Amino acid sequence: MKKYIISLVFVLAAGIPVLGQTSYLSEIKIVNREVAKTADRQARVKMTVNLDNLDIKKQHSLRVVPVILSADGSQEQELPPFVVNGKVRDKMQQRTEAFEHVDFNPGAVAKIRRKNGEAQTVDYEASVPFKRWMIGGNLQLRAYVTGCAQCNDGDETATTGDIFLPMTPAYYSPFIQPKEEIVKRRSETRSARLQFRQDSYRIEPKYKGNQAELDTVSNSIALVKDNDDLTITGIYVTGYASPEGTFAYNMKLSERRAKAFTEYMKDDLKAIDPQLYHVDWKGEDWTGLREEVVKCSDLPKREEVLDIIDHCGDDKDACEKQLKALVPSTIYQYLLKELYPAVRRNEYRIEYNVRHFTVEEGREMIKNHPELMSVSEIQQVADSYGKGSPEYVNCLVSGVKAYPNDVTAVNNAALALMEANRTDEAIRLLDNAPAEGELLNMKGVVYVKAGNLEKAVQAFSEAQAKGYSQAGENLTQLKQYMEYMAE
Repeated sequence: MKKYIISLVFVLAAGIPVLGQTSYLSEIKIVNREVAKTADRQARVKMTVNLDNLDIKKQHSLRVVPVILSADGSQEQELPPFVVNGKVRDKMQQRTEAFEHVDFNPGAVAKIRRKNGEAQTVDYEASVPFKRWMIGGNLQLRAYVTGCAQCNDGDETATTGDIFLPMTPAYYSPFIQPKEEIVKRRSETRSARLQFRQDSYRIEPKYKGNQAELDTVSNSIALVKDNDDLTITGIYVTGYASPEGTFAYNMKLSERRAKAFTEYMKDDLKAIDPQLYHVDWKGEDWTGLREEVVKCSDLPKREEVLDIIDHCGDDKDACEKQLKALVPSTIYQYLLKELYPAVRRNEYRIEYNVRHFTVEEGREMIKNHPELMSVSEIQQVADSYGKGSPEYVNCLVSGVKAYPNDVTAVNNAALALMEANRTDEAIRLLDNAPAEGELLNMKGVVYVKAGNLEKAVQAFSEAQAKGYSQAGENLTQLKQYMEYMAE
């Protein structure tokens, strides 16, 4: 257990005696004062009291009480006193104590008869339970002088200096400079669930709800095509089929439907270069089917259906037969009518490049479309408002909404929120962020700021386990601080 020690030589700064009769503390020198927190969490005071310059009257008794005083003066803790007697007073006390069994100085650490003009020292050591309020406080000496007939001949106070200096760890919580995007590439992935007649791959806009679905496709592409800030670089179409029928047949069916969908898009959106279209197909989508089953809580024997899907292996036709054989037969009919349609789809991904924006343009763009800005551009806009300003913080938070998995964006937004004393928001942001070492470390720092040290320890430990070495240094500092503060 580390000890926290202050070891100095003090010439006491004495206050004015209350009654004005004596001023003995100014004649006392404190040597090698040591105030330490021990392994068993005691505040231990050790010092050597040099009396060489003390000239005490023969009839006087000087009782000195060390007192630990809080920084604001609101709390204090007395320690056992030490006593220095003049020649006559010492004889009187010894005689009275011997014959009357009276202790004039109960609890005193030391009692010494002063021999004026000679070198004398008192070795003092005492301990009291450590309290957090002692940090940043000071150690005082309070002197009480009595004379003949135990009359009060004056009190005085002197300070020996500060103790338990406040510990203010500097935790590593860096700002991360965003990297410039030379080319701002973006993409959007959407699904088109069209209705086909049995065994057909011909697209019929007027069949069931196809027209609305096709309009949605056209509109989503047009939004990109008609935006002067964007340049389409590719449209990728992938076809999927549901499991009814043979695996081979459904592979071919997904191919035909994907190609038919692509040709329809080309015909409807003639302004787009046909060479930008790319077509692929995957056949039966068992992964998608499983997701639909998981979502369907009212499906009878749902766990049995999931077990079949998870263990059917490469022979998907055999897997389909097992689903058909489920009892009652209404289970398969439910799958066929309610869940299979959801996996019959064409997914299309639009890839495009975004032009770069000036800071002034970015100030407007970030309000509605921060996803079209790079993390670096968002940072530049934030900086233009001045670090720490409300606009600065809000810009970075908007950046996280656009890039929730970007380590740089999340780190810098959390740092800004913490510095703005919005720690609850910073924690919520980091709770939803990727469990990367940098962000776990930042979470630890935010928890320290919020006063939740146990969660800070957990976050720093997790960040260290991820290989983020600076989190280990933060963890060491935090544990030292916690021990320093512990009562």
